[in-house]
Amino acid sequence: MANFPNNAALPRGGIDSRSLFITRTYTHLVAGILGFILVELGLFESGLAAQIFRFMIGFNWMLILGAFMLTGWLATRTAQTSTSIGMQYFAYAMYVVAEALIFVPLLYMADAKAPGTIDSAVLITALGAGGLMFVAHQTRRDFSFLRAILMWGGVLALVAIIGGAVFGFQLGTWFSVLMIGFAGAAVLYDTSNIINHYPEDRYVSAAMQLFASIALMFWYVLRLLMGNRN
Repeated sequence: MANFPNNAALPRGGIDSRSLFITRTYTHLVAGILGFILVELGLFESGLAAQIFRFMIGFNWMLILGAFMLTGWLATRTAQTSTSIGMQYFAYAMYVVAEALIFVPLLYMADAKAPGTIDSAVLITALGAGGLMFVAHQTRRDFSFLRAILMWGGVLALVAIIGGAVFGFQLGTWFSVLMIGFAGAAVLYDTSNIINHYPEDRYVSAAMQLFASIALMFWYVLRLLMGNRN
């Protein structure tokens, strides 16, 4: 799970500087998404995806989900705490690559067993995340109150994932539905932070935070659609 930044007062600098920060954030978000797509295309076109799938499928699937959340937390923490812009970019790039690798087994199975679900998941995620970001920008409401809910929800989700790995029980359809809701709340919270609270020199960190939430939503939308195809 990605770590959520502490709220801070809106930095001084006026509307123009805040608008520039928001533009930079979304530019870096799009760059991260395009980077993710390019890495996935490279892995699948080269045949490496099949090898990665065979290697990773031997692991407990719940552990992969746990790695997904832990990777996000470590990368965003690095980007938030580092004063070096180069280190922030490095953390973002490594995070995008790591997420692309973690996604390989799910995408590989979706492509092989449930054709069309990837395109559907992309569309649903884009509409869902885009709609939530639109709401945040239109209302300009401060959704800081979601922070505590997301922190506790993330802990409970991680406990459930670890429990599934240790005791061998399956996290079914309702877990995916709840996690999609969790990811949606995270997108809303992240967008609100970008509008109202994020320091204006942390646009790379802000983009990574939002990327992590959108990736989480995409993961569970795809997982849900695959379950319905079975």
